[in-house]
Amino acid sequence: MTQDTSTRCDVRTDELLTALKPLNTADAVERINALDRDDAVAVLAALPLPRAVNILDQPELRDAGALVAQLPDDRAAALLGQMADDRAADVFHELDEAERERLIWRLGSEARLSIRRLMRYPANTAGSLMTTEFVGVPADWTVGQTLQHIREVERSRETVYAIYVLDPGTQALVQVVTMRRLITGDAQAPILDVAQVNPPVTVAPLLDQEEVARLIRRHDLLAIPVVDPQQHVLGIVTVDDILDALIAESTEDVHKFGGVEAIDKPYMRIGFGEMIRKRAGWLSVLFLGEMLTASAMQHYEDELARAVVLTLFIPLIMSSGGNSGSQATSLLIRALALRELRLRDWWKVALRELPTGMLLGAILGVLAVVRITVWQKTGLYDYGEHWAILALTIGAALVGIVTFGSLSGSMLPFVLQRLGFDPASASAPFVATLVDVTGLVIYFSIAALILGGTLL
Repeated sequence: MTQDTSTRCDVRTDELLTALKPLNTADAVERINALDRDDAVAVLAALPLPRAVNILDQPELRDAGALVAQLPDDRAAALLGQMADDRAADVFHELDEAERERLIWRLGSEARLSIRRLMRYPANTAGSLMTTEFVGVPADWTVGQTLQHIREVERSRETVYAIYVLDPGTQALVQVVTMRRLITGDAQAPILDVAQVNPPVTVAPLLDQEEVARLIRRHDLLAIPVVDPQQHVLGIVTVDDILDALIAESTEDVHKFGGVEAIDKPYMRIGFGEMIRKRAGWLSVLFLGEMLTASAMQHYEDELARAVVLTLFIPLIMSSGGNSGSQATSLLIRALALRELRLRDWWKVALRELPTGMLLGAILGVLAVVRITVWQKTGLYDYGEHWAILALTIGAALVGIVTFGSLSGSMLPFVLQRLGFDPASASAPFVATLVDVTGLVIYFSIAALILGGTLL
């Protein structure tokens, strides 16, 4: 790099640092996300260490691993060593194996062991989300001793709103004390005197993050301890960490609903090739499924030739079944995710969706009959001398197809979950494709039954 180029880079970095100086951490992260990679790395290298650590600690910072990998090793190690252990573990997960090993050996032994332990847990579990930086005190301490300890360690802890009281001998979790109870207690009183009455709510390290979130919401907690079988506290999952994880998982589910593989980057940062790969697979599967629709129509070619008027209502029939199926699928996926339903409840759902689908189909059938009648009587379109039984056919077909759509759309999430797949994979396009094919069979079967001897 020439001296002029180096000077220009220094001037550019100084300008960026000046722009970031008045911003709070969240706004600074947003500004850095908008920079190109080289500028973002230069800013992280030049910021005061505490400020840079605060920025890297934010899950909203994009491509944190790539940014750290481009920093000088000494600077990267200094930042990783002062970050929260759980966030540092997330950054290490983004690095390739060589970068990971090179940097982790530059950390202190305590930080290195903590990060390695966190990285052992599978993604989307309590262990992968927890932080080891919590406040734990012996059960034989007083309120005053605990408050003094918090003053000494609070800068190095993820949260101090919950204090975990441990057995002095076994280090097993005994009770939890909230900060509110602690600061209102007598300084000379034993810490257990201000502890909560109920047994502490805990989770195992391999528990799924959705179940962790359910427990935090159910018990109105700011953090939940992660314990081993001997009730030793391995770490805590804080409410902000679980929210970040659930937002990411919800985004993944939304992508699946649309028939797209999960995308873990902002839309504008996805490469063209990656975008094609993520979308082409599902699109090809859906296209192959829709080819069955063409096969079904070929099977009823003679009926279509004798009663061309039936083709006018094929889009209406197919879309109504797909829409009802998508509605049922969306409701059931959410109910399963919130544990409102279990696999064993499938028959209850079927008994509920069957009359629901029939009534919804009847409503649409009445609307279709009214529409055909109005168009025929006002001269907007002539459906022929047998228009009345044609209207009856369309109405009856809608009842059958919407009922089938509701029933199949509600059962598909159960089937997928029973097979070990994510119910979100029962996306709206997938259900619509399934109902399109079967809807045509139902439509022409009913038409053959009602119109036989007249139009057919």
